[in-house]
Amino acid sequence: MANDNPMVYLNGRFLPLDQAQVSVLDRGFLFADGVYEVIPVYGGRMLRWSEHWRRLEASLAGIHMPPPLTMIEMESALQRLIQGVYDQYLYLQITRGNAGKRDHNIPKDYIPTVFAMCSPIGPLPRETGIKAVTLDDIRWKLCHIKSIALLGNILLRQQALDQGVNEAILVRDGFVTEGAASNVFALLDGVLVTPPKGPDLLPGITRDLILELAHKHDVPAKEAPLPLEALHQAQEIWLTSSTREIVPVLELDGRPVGSGRAGPSWRNMDELYQAFKARARSGQ
Repeated sequence: MANDNPMVYLNGRFLPLDQAQVSVLDRGFLFADGVYEVIPVYGGRMLRWSEHWRRLEASLAGIHMPPPLTMIEMESALQRLIQGVYDQYLYLQITRGNAGKRDHNIPKDYIPTVFAMCSPIGPLPRETGIKAVTLDDIRWKLCHIKSIALLGNILLRQQALDQGVNEAILVRDGFVTEGAASNVFALLDGVLVTPPKGPDLLPGITRDLILELAHKHDVPAKEAPLPLEALHQAQEIWLTSSTREIVPVLELDGRPVGSGRAGPSWRNMDELYQAFKARARSGQ
């Protein structure tokens, strides 16, 4: 397993985590002026690296910043951080770097800060499921950018934790957007529904994979607006993310979802997802 002081990547160098340092004038530190990616790794292989790279490019374009490395250069750096074949994830962060002073204006000349590290994936809730609450989505209007400015998400998640549950499902103008750190699926009359892509939510890589698996295996699924009242009537609710995979929500706003246990549709999709992971581990 990973050691307590793993090697990380910082601006072209590989060094122990406790030796990695950035300037206090880094715009990521001062303004959260940067983006990030989280990439799961199974069997020593990055899962859906091309999709993660395309989303990273889109996030960088959204903040008017070109990629500091090519896709091949970035992949090579990340591969060097992978620690064996156990389940882990890569965290990659790119900021606009040290501009020499604190100034709101985006500098014309800057050297980006590129940081990456690898960590083990912790135990997954899987069948035990989680409890969630619905909360007003207080975040900004560019949630499709995977920005390091996560204070809104953090405050919403903490509000959920303070209520004794695991996650917040966010609602804007009466419609579900996503979780504080996840995408949302609801089973409505036998059809799997997830909110459509747009500036209100992050285009999740796991979200897209679930839709792909659903279509491939004839599971009725669609992208469509998800009203809050429909969510409260759902037979099953799932939350998805790269590191937590597919998590069933067993209780929402103090009431059981469906039977209050992981449902048959979740079991079916989880089996399909685990089979996909197994093929990815073996390089298929």
